[in-house]
Amino acid sequence: MNFPFYIAKRYLRSKSSQNAVNIINFVTFLVIVIGSAALFIVLSAFAGLKTFSLSFSNTFDPDLKALPATGKYFSMVPSEEAALQDVPNLANFSKELEERAYLTYREKSTIAYIKGVDERYRSVTGVDSTLQFGNWGNMEYNGVIGIGIYNLLGVPTNNRTPMTVLVPKPGKGSFTQQGLVTSKPYNELPLVVSGVYAVEEGLDKKYVFAQLPLIQKLLEKDSTMVSGINFKLDDLSKIDEAKRSIQVVLGDKVRLLTRQEQNSTLHRMLKTENLATYLIFTLVLIIALFNVVGAIIMMILDKQQNSKTLFSLGTTIKELRKIYFIQGLLVTSLGGFIGVLIGTLLIVSQLAFGWLKITPSLAYPVEFDAMNLLIVMATIVVLGFISSKIASSRISKKMIAA
Repeated sequence: MNFPFYIAKRYLRSKSSQNAVNIINFVTFLVIVIGSAALFIVLSAFAGLKTFSLSFSNTFDPDLKALPATGKYFSMVPSEEAALQDVPNLANFSKELEERAYLTYREKSTIAYIKGVDERYRSVTGVDSTLQFGNWGNMEYNGVIGIGIYNLLGVPTNNRTPMTVLVPKPGKGSFTQQGLVTSKPYNELPLVVSGVYAVEEGLDKKYVFAQLPLIQKLLEKDSTMVSGINFKLDDLSKIDEAKRSIQVVLGDKVRLLTRQEQNSTLHRMLKTENLATYLIFTLVLIIALFNVVGAIIMMILDKQQNSKTLFSLGTTIKELRKIYFIQGLLVTSLGGFIGVLIGTLLIVSQLAFGWLKITPSLAYPVEFDAMNLLIVMATIVVLGFISSKIASSRISKKMIAA
């Protein structure tokens, strides 16, 4: 067995004759345990919040989405649809046409997005799971709205009095040469609400779903014009291959976005928050690990006589430094391991029992991620390495000879 490692283990298990040194060592070890447990719990909580936050948008966001490279719309001809059927790893795809619209019911009104979708949209996305009440109906003249719009307008479902959708007419020509209006400057669509979805506040006030041909007619677009195509893949690990194949079919008129790229702002915000939290807690650990430096120096002073004896028996200064360096590394690594173990037990218990609640029916979201475990242990070991190196470097011939 390596001699410095053997002595370091003995020092780790042995108690000092000075009670103050024992208390300092215990407090140091406790700080490491608590700090590493806290870091792991916070990272797991942020991972849970990230998944929870993205679950809302992922309901409407497909695995891959084609948007126009320029402008608001692009044309998709039948030959391109047929070619997409042969793309490997493509399970299904759905066309959509989206535009801002003015919604009015009786004396109440709001602005939202009217989204025309085809019959495959519900199988490509998870929108079916968001339906709060009602149904999709045949959607010939029916629409599904968010619960935010439903509460704002007070429009009932399956009512004979429909909600009215207004959109500006495209192009020019609403005025004569004399300046008189020849027709209304907007197109109008009566829409019976057949169902209401609920996801989260922002999305609940954003969309009205209706049948694609109906919205194409409302916006005065032909049957080939769409504002986006949603793709569902069989295997997400091959998304880049599918992306290239779809791009070949549709050409440069579209840009293809992954689910993360569709919500790039949200992803950047979540990553920034996670990094900021990690750095803050790492700073706390750095301050806490100054205790390790102090504890090792106290141990060096307490074991000064032993160090003299070992030096007299032929142990070099380098080996003496290595003894205390290894001891510090063992203390931090063991404390980090126990802290992560405690954190893991708390996270697993939260996943199993949901003892911490946001609301009476909603447990605080957490997620056990092996990567977070490795990050915490690596952080503890690196900081422990630095603090142990600093403390062990205090040993010198002058100290031993004193």
